[in-house]
Amino acid sequence: MTALSVLKSKEVSPMKRRRIPEEVGIFAVLVVVLAVLSLLSPNFRTFDNFSVLLVNGTVIAFLALGQTFVLLTGGIDLSTGANVAMTGVLAALVMRAGAPWPVAAVIAVAAGIALGVINGLLVHYVRIPAFIATFSTQGVALAIPLIITGASSIPVLQSGFSWVGQGKIAGIPIPVLLLVVAAVVAALFLRLTKSGVHIYALGGNKAAARLAGVNIPATTVLVYAVSGFCAGMGGLIATSRLMVGFPATGTGNELFYSIAAAVVGGISLFGGVGTVLGAMIGAVLIATVSNGMNVLNVQSYWQSLVIGLIILVGVSFDTFRRLRAQRPAAPRSRRPPVSPISGTTQQETASV
Repeated sequence: MTALSVLKSKEVSPMKRRRIPEEVGIFAVLVVVLAVLSLLSPNFRTFDNFSVLLVNGTVIAFLALGQTFVLLTGGIDLSTGANVAMTGVLAALVMRAGAPWPVAAVIAVAAGIALGVINGLLVHYVRIPAFIATFSTQGVALAIPLIITGASSIPVLQSGFSWVGQGKIAGIPIPVLLLVVAAVVAALFLRLTKSGVHIYALGGNKAAARLAGVNIPATTVLVYAVSGFCAGMGGLIATSRLMVGFPATGTGNELFYSIAAAVVGGISLFGGVGTVLGAMIGAVLIATVSNGMNVLNVQSYWQSLVIGLIILVGVSFDTFRRLRAQRPAAPRSRRPPVSPISGTTQQETASV
């Protein structure tokens, strides 16, 4: 076989390397955690507990979904937990005023979106860092339901509202169905629309995105509005499950867990990297760890320790990945081209 035929065969049939999705790693961790907890506790692997795990994790997953949009642009939203409390109490108050529960739900979610829009306006136009802006609005959103209700809970008397957090369709809980629909729409939006591309571009390099024609103000406001919408949905689900508008709902570990879910799921804190699928797997992982430790009767403060370590590992891996991606690639040694006639290299021909 001549050198020319060898070269042609190599060009025609190159070895193609398949790229492994980044979500495979976190999914493998989830499978291992599920297996370990199932071995440690027979109660964990029951269908009833698995259903409780999914429903309990929907609020965290909704917050993680909204956090994903913000983190992809390099920002952060600390007001999501307070937004859950504000929207839940608002929905209860509107229903107590006599409005039907669907109307109250729409008003509450609209309030959540409004808080997100305010966050986006503060971050872009007032130039307040996202951490400070959303930390400030968190305090405002926490105070509003306390002031309105006098720090007391508002019972929900419209039984139909319980369908949002307690209903089922074909045996599947409504909160899980709402989350799946929202996650699918969000994933398609980021993958197939121009605005989705702009979100990744803004997080990857803001200066380059501006030069490429990305509408920075609209994109910034959009991601915080999406985060506000997701927090509003979380507030509706939490209030519907309790059938009480409680001012402290969502002010526990929800914010902490939602950020952990997004980061562990591969969403970069530096922006521009990550997928909705990864964030949702991360949310299931966090919910699984929390549920498993409850089943095992582990004290709550140990749960915070474990989730904190998970965040630390996730951020460390993200930082390592980012630094590795910035390293210049080592130059590859290239063999001199082979002459198709003689089968020798050009250097060898010249020496002869």
